[in-house]
Amino acid sequence: MAAQSETRCDQPLRFSIPALNARGRLVRLDTVLNDVLSAHAYPPSVEKILAEALVLTSLLGTTLKEREGQLTIQAQTENGPISLLVCDYIDGAVRGYAQFDMARLAEVPADPNLFALFGKGYLAVTFDRPLPEAEGGGRYQGIVPLEGANLSEAAMQYFDQSEQIPTFIRIAISHVDGRCIAGGMLVQHLPDGEEGRERIAARGDHPDWEHVRILSETVKPEELADPALPLEEIAWRLFHDEDEVRISEGQYMSKGCRCDPDHIRDVIARFPASERAEMADDAGDIVVNCEFCSRKFPISLVSLNN
Repeated sequence: MAAQSETRCDQPLRFSIPALNARGRLVRLDTVLNDVLSAHAYPPSVEKILAEALVLTSLLGTTLKEREGQLTIQAQTENGPISLLVCDYIDGAVRGYAQFDMARLAEVPADPNLFALFGKGYLAVTFDRPLPEAEGGGRYQGIVPLEGANLSEAAMQYFDQSEQIPTFIRIAISHVDGRCIAGGMLVQHLPDGEEGRERIAARGDHPDWEHVRILSETVKPEELADPALPLEEIAWRLFHDEDEVRISEGQYMSKGCRCDPDHIRDVIARFPASERAEMADDAGDIVVNCEFCSRKFPISLVSLNN
């Protein structure tokens, strides 16, 4: 593997180290991230945690092999300033939003940890794979306590407890010329070799994983969030001494809100007329809000009755 010179944001980089049974993802979000954030006037602390969540969603989502597969992460609590954070990924498109209490948020410290933002909560990671159940398809969800200094630590706990896959994740946020830039890296020790080798033990003290983890931990936050530094260069800096490192580019990512006025209308039309009347405002419209993109869809009762 040689160092590359081209810089690309919003396009994940996949890499693997076959001899060490490791795989990884690097991603840096710019346009996609700012498109999502621009739909809401989030306070800085909420914007930062949502940016982290979108990077985490992108890293995990790109591990899906099926284009129709979906990855959803949800952080939720009943007693924190942020009550809900949801992001999902499907076929290169990401979206996300957060619900919060502004008054309580004003009381958190300048650089809050997860407990300050969420209180006692949980992190749910859901994989939906469009395959027959016999082939590993269907829905799988793992839930872990929302603990640690940041979402990266909570996600690593998820993989340790729910997947038993040794995993290293680091995410960094920066601001360049008024834009939010967020980068991240995920590295995993695979329970199965990528080249069809015999099954190996996916344990945290495996010497192969120890080697990869130590190298991975040398990545600096400023490298991940530097829009001028190519992702290939980061991979080269970390693993250039290995005999073989394979890299490939993922598809460009986009903001992916899937709200559809026709679908919304069809769903509302299934309600009884009496219930639709109760939903309507004084103008005779049923207004549906999309939390992801902050758009409002007014559906008139008259149009539903025609």
